Amino acid sequence: MRPFYYVSIVFLLVMFVLAFMVWQTDVSIWWLLPPFIVYIHLLVLGAIYIRWNFYLKSFHKGTNSKWIALTFDDGPNGETAAILDILGVHKVPAAFFSIGKNAVANPKLVKRWHEEGHLIGNHSFHHGFHFDWQSAERMCEELQQTNEAIYAIVGVRPKLFRPPYGVTNPNLARAIKQTGMHSIGWSIRSFDTTAKSAPQLLARILDNLQGGDIILLHDSMPVTKEILTELIQKAQQKGFTFVRVDKMLGLDAYA
Repeated sequence: MRPFYYVSIVFLLVMFVLAFMVWQTDVSIWWLLPPFIVYIHLLVLGAIYIRWNFYLKSFHKGTNSKWIALTFDDGPNGETAAILDILGVHKVPAAFFSIGKNAVANPKLVKRWHEEGHLIGNHSFHHGFHFDWQSAERMCEELQQTNEAIYAIVGVRPKLFRPPYGVTNPNLARAIKQTGMHSIGWSIRSFDTTAKSAPQLLARILDNLQGGDIILLHDSMPVTKEILTELIQKAQQKGFTFVRVDKMLGLDAYA
């Protein structure tokens, strides 16, 4: 069982005991409030921090001390072609977690991903702010819609999924199970979408780099393109080899 279920069971037991004490003794009903507040906070934090594996199992890191993996979210996007050019020069494979509507709008870039040996993952169809409030059935529809869009372009259906914003909840856990996909997290979050300085962004990644790391980047950000060559070179100088995240984790990339 995931931590969500254990936490919920403990919460219900505590609330039952307190409710019984309120009923049988002079204990104030306000004693029910603190455990309720703690429980709600844990539910929110568990949703935000994907590495807790609170609602569902996600894969965040490999075990090979010499391998690292680059992953890019939100594409195909404005910097995708330039990033592919850099990866091609250095012969580095990567994973691109695609927003379905962006794949439909940019089929040539999706074909480049596939033809140049990169992994194509699923990042929902709309990547809307409302995604996490949807039912499990609607989430399934988005995942399948993205898979079918990618299949129509390159003939493969992704099995690896990265939750939008890295947020998880019980509905997403059910959708992942029903679609037979795997949730992929990260061990290094670059925060390239908010980076103010290329040198700081590069240092944030390199200073924390370890074997087995899965690095989260975005192919929508000019600063990501700006640091990519130096990131690859310096990581290789440290003795690391770039591999696709499916090889890193021993998972099938496609159904």
